[in-house]
Amino acid sequence: MPKPSKAKKTVKKLKKPEPKKAKTKLVVALKKPAKKKAAPVAHGALAAERVATAPPLQALGPASSAVLDRLHAVILSRRNGDPEVSHSARLLSRGTDKVAQKFGEEAVECVIEAVRGNNTQVVMESADVLYHLLVLWVNAGIKPDTVWAELHRREGISGVAEKAARPENLRRAFGVKTTKIP
Repeated sequence: MPKPSKAKKTVKKLKKPEPKKAKTKLVVALKKPAKKKAAPVAHGALAAERVATAPPLQALGPASSAVLDRLHAVILSRRNGDPEVSHSARLLSRGTDKVAQKFGEEAVECVIEAVRGNNTQVVMESADVLYHLLVLWVNAGIKPDTVWAELHRREGISGVAEKAARPENLRRAFGVKTTKIP
């Protein structure tokens, strides 16, 4: 059987399907400086929507938990932005139900990849979960400092002891019936 020509190999490479998730393109868009275009493409929307006051996240220093505070500030700044340009604005414009639904979907995708043992995908899905959690906080008016304070309060406390001390668990321990609506 004759070898396929170089041109045929190129054609085969072009016909390969694109990766399943467009989210990987979004990560690439964050790492490259935004190019000026008349109309941004869907995957480049995040790069195109950067405002002059918000430098690219990677320009602010090495990866650390501070990136969550910066990402929260970016999402907050886009809350009332154009849903046609900003993914954050689009999510927030759809209301609490859709914001919460999207967070749940991303969490389930992360769990699925963890069960599969696909650590690379767990990392990517974890980033999605954190982003959508921050969108949920912006939607609810919760500041990251409030969550960080709660984590700080729990630091050094046994998880078993902390959970047992929660008011709902104390009510159960003393036989008090709750009136929670299912």
